[in-house]
Amino acid sequence: MGNQRTFSGWMATGLGAIGVAIGMKAVFGAFEPTWAAKVVATIFLVIAIVLFRAARRQACKTRKRLNDTDAESAPGESCTTLATMMTFGAIATGAILWSL
Repeated sequence: MGNQRTFSGWMATGLGAIGVAIGMKAVFGAFEPTWAAKVVATIFLVIAIVLFRAARRQACKTRKRLNDTDAESAPGESCTTLATMMTFGAIATGAILWSL
């Protein structure tokens, strides 16, 4: 249970970083030069991707330490799938922000 809460916390922090990236673009949309706001937003998207990958790595490490008698944990594939989907979402958000 604690492993899933920790993983969820890391993922939520990554989503928060994506929110900051979108907010940066919204607040500084009319900022000149426009590339400066996009670069700052991209930094937060990279932070989100790093958090997603770190969450997956930590969840897999914790899962390996558990054995069947300790506790039942979520399948490792679900953490990998979720982290991968969130990473692609962050990349797509970056592509949209740069195309605006």
